[in-house]
Amino acid sequence: MSLNSIFQYFVPKDKKIFFPLFEQAASNVVTMATVLVEAVNSNNAVTQEELYKQIDKLENKGDELTHQIYLELGKNFITPFDREDIHALATAIDDVADYIHGAANRMSLYKIDDFSEHIRKLSDLILQASIDLEKAVKELKDLRNVRNIADSCIRINSVENQADYVFDRAVADLFLYEKDAIRLIKYKEILAALETATDMCEDAANVMESILVKNA
Repeated sequence: MSLNSIFQYFVPKDKKIFFPLFEQAASNVVTMATVLVEAVNSNNAVTQEELYKQIDKLENKGDELTHQIYLELGKNFITPFDREDIHALATAIDDVADYIHGAANRMSLYKIDDFSEHIRKLSDLILQASIDLEKAVKELKDLRNVRNIADSCIRINSVENQADYVFDRAVADLFLYEKDAIRLIKYKEILAALETATDMCEDAANVMESILVKNA
C-alpha cells in the first residue's frame, strides 16, 4: 500500500463528515432565528406558544448536531483544520442556538404579551448575523474563498456592535420609564439573552477568522 493510500485511509470521507454537520448546525440556527422573529412580531398568544415549541425542538436538533461533531472529532485522526478550531466553532454555533432558545423560553415562561421595538430589533439582528454565519460556514469547505468568509465575519462583527447599542439603549429606557420592578427584570433578562446570542455569532466569526489565518 502506498503512503498516499495510507493517508487517504485516515482522511474523513468527503471532508464529508465535518462540513455537512457544520452547515446543518448553521442552517438550524437560521431557522431558529427566523422563528424567533416571527414570534416577536406576532400578536397571537397561541401562535407565539407554537413558535416557542418549534424553537425548543430546533434547539434539541442543534444539540444533537453538536454532539455528532464532537463524536466525529474523537473518531477521526485527520481533520480538515485544527481540532481545537473544530471544537470551538461547533461550541459557538451551539451557543447561538442556546441563547435564542433561552430568550424564547423566558418569553414563554414570563408570559410576555407585548414586545418592545428593542426586542424586535435585537431579534432582527440575530437573524442577520445568523444568515452571515451560515454563509461563512458554507464557504469553509473551500478555503480559497477567503474574501467571502472574511466579508461575512466583518458583517457579523458590525451586527454585534449594533446589538450592543440597541441593548444599552433598551436597558437605559427600562430604568428611565419602567415603573414595575418585576416587569423590568423580565425584560432585562430577555434583552440580555438576545444580545448574548449576537456575541456568540461574533465568537463563531472569530473562530473562522482564526481558521483563515492558520490555513492561508
